[in-house]
Amino acid sequence: MTATTDWLTAFPLQPATAAVDALLQGWADLSVRELPDFNPKTKEDKLTKKLKVYVDNYVARERGLLGMWAAENVIGEIDPATGDWIEERRTDIVYGWNDETREIKLVFEFKRLGRQKKHRDHYLQNRGLGRFVTGIYSRDQAVAAMVGVLLDPETEVVPPIRQALDDAALAAELRLKPTASGTSITRPSQIFGMADFDTEHERDPTFGPKYGTIRVSHFFLSFGYPVSTSKQKKTS
Repeated sequence: MTATTDWLTAFPLQPATAAVDALLQGWADLSVRELPDFNPKTKEDKLTKKLKVYVDNYVARERGLLGMWAAENVIGEIDPATGDWIEERRTDIVYGWNDETREIKLVFEFKRLGRQKKHRDHYLQNRGLGRFVTGIYSRDQAVAAMVGVLLDPETEVVPPIRQALDDAALAAELRLKPTASGTSITRPSQIFGMADFDTEHERDPTFGPKYGTIRVSHFFLSFGYPVSTSKQKKTS
């Protein structure tokens, strides 16, 4: 049995997919019209808190999901000798589920994304995707999710992100494992049908799953109305 089939056999895909579907429905429900504290100008933490509560209280209950949802979940490292913080982080949204033999803590890391390079860098580097590679997010987990909240049309935002992942320096920084065909991404996603693509990354054994790599599915969510980061010209 190969490492790929090992992780696929061990990973509880059905409950993870159910959680993804619930989250996407929650986003669709809340984003269909502009709401106070849930619109393109809303900060990520406010978006994710409201989304988590809505999904947990309404969507998950309607669908009979039995796992636990959390927003701004505190994780970190503490020096056992001194009790001092070594590192502290808060994950945007996490879904936890387990049965007698398997468990998941599926982390969703959200980033507001416009067409600008600084937005791509924020998404791809150590304050975004890098947290699942060299950071402490998703310890021992085989799968995680990056979620881009689109502030410009998808065609202006997502293709440049895919292209950026072909850069050799960034690929090395993110410890990207090439696909069998030598590409940096798997598209379409082989994990979740609604994801745009997957990436696979080597991790330090301290944080990685026993199969050695973490797979990150990338989702890009739109608001239900036109949005743009371009400043409108004033008319006299």
